[in-house]
Amino acid sequence: MAKKCIGVDVGGTTVKIGILDEEGTLLKKWEIPTRTEECGSRILPDAAESILAVLKEENIPMEDVLGAGLGVPGPVLTNGYVSRCVNLGWNGMYPGEELSALLGGLPVKCNNDANVAALGEMWQGGGKGYENIVMITLGTGVGGGVIIRQQIWNGVHGMGGEIGHIHVRDDETEACNCGSKGCLEQVSSATGIAREARRLLAATDRPSALRGFGAGVTAKDVLDQAKAGDEVALEVVERVASYLGRALTLLTLTIDPEIFIIGGGVSKAGQFLIDAIRKYYVKYETLSEDRPLIGLAKLGNDAGIYGAARMVLG
Repeated sequence: MAKKCIGVDVGGTTVKIGILDEEGTLLKKWEIPTRTEECGSRILPDAAESILAVLKEENIPMEDVLGAGLGVPGPVLTNGYVSRCVNLGWNGMYPGEELSALLGGLPVKCNNDANVAALGEMWQGGGKGYENIVMITLGTGVGGGVIIRQQIWNGVHGMGGEIGHIHVRDDETEACNCGSKGCLEQVSSATGIAREARRLLAATDRPSALRGFGAGVTAKDVLDQAKAGDEVALEVVERVASYLGRALTLLTLTIDPEIFIIGGGVSKAGQFLIDAIRKYYVKYETLSEDRPLIGLAKLGNDAGIYGAARMVLG
């Protein structure tokens, strides 16, 4: 019987789990609630219990499972150590080793969730066909993952791929969640785009459809109105694209991947967003016309499942 891989993507609300074959076909996926009470002590036991139950239901013997991959929302050292996962309540642990023990000794590899999602996109998503990619996820925050020769690059201290905290703005007065000021996340995340819109609306009396959304204006509102030609919304998008273009330039001059993959909720703006980013990327990156491509993620919320399973294959 063909061997299987298990992908586990731990989020603050749900734990996404999938069973895949070695070719990357998703055979089954499901979710369970993430129980963060008691410092998240129930998260891994819940996941293990659910995995064992589904394997039994699907008549998949443990000997047909190569292993499991685990993506977690925090920096992971090369030895699997996680010092802190704020959203889960975890501190100072080896989650891969713990899940392995709960699954009867099944091999488990653990990595940061954004890096794992990038690996998934390389394997079966927007980066398929490439071995060296950088993924930037524009969601509530800005995540990132670096894949070099089909392997996740964590860096020595587990901070490789923390793209959202690249400094891009000197005149920022508000602090990022990381404690610094002027991070990419503050201007190009979904929350950052909405904040940029509110700031611009407060600084001008120019007419804009965005005013109708009031303080509840969202990144989607901004992008939708920009596509419709609203001048204020377009100015916000230009600002966002400018900072993203600068970040991509820094990454090109440091890593020089084959392709950048843009994911997360903001990426639903599609080619409109890619074209805006590319305009500034080409403006700032002038050393060579042979630049990395810029494309869209394709796996959505399943990227972490795919990437976690892919880790099992080495």
